[in-house]
Amino acid sequence: MSKIDPELKKKLLKESQTPFKGLRRILWIAFSGSAFLGLLIMLSKFATGSELQLNNILIQLGACILFPSLLFLDKNKEK
Repeated sequence: MSKIDPELKKKLLKESQTPFKGLRRILWIAFSGSAFLGLLIMLSKFATGSELQLNNILIQLGACILFPSLLFLDKNKEK
């Protein structure tokens, strides 16, 4: 019937169900790294005695929780 290799067909079907998966995972990793780096910088400023607003720390903590969890959830979808 079809002259497409079964392995190629399976790969194409999987890609059509989850497009841009690799790009999404790269973005989640980059955003997670940025969030953790921002939190580290904020904590180092706090350790030196600078005043920090609570809402800024909460935003950084939220990003540090959100982006790794999105990466984890995106990873588990493939199973």
